[in-house]
Amino acid sequence: MISVTVKLFAQFRNDRFKIEQRDYVEPATTRQILEELKISADELGVLMINNRHAELDQRLTEGDSVGIFPLVGGG
Repeated sequence: MISVTVKLFAQFRNDRFKIEQRDYVEPATTRQILEELKISADELGVLMINNRHAELDQRLTEGDSVGIFPLVGGG
């Protein structure tokens, strides 16, 4: 079991949370977090682990901090 901090930004916080400590069984990936939170890959703008850009299927390790940002719209 690993403990990960998940941080949501902008509209991803609506009806969810801002920051939450979550536990996952290894091997855990960023995709697993998105699926659990019902955030589709199409909605995802930026995904970060420990303040560095991350891949959708990147594996998580104990103590990681995951930032999930939506796409930014506008013109």
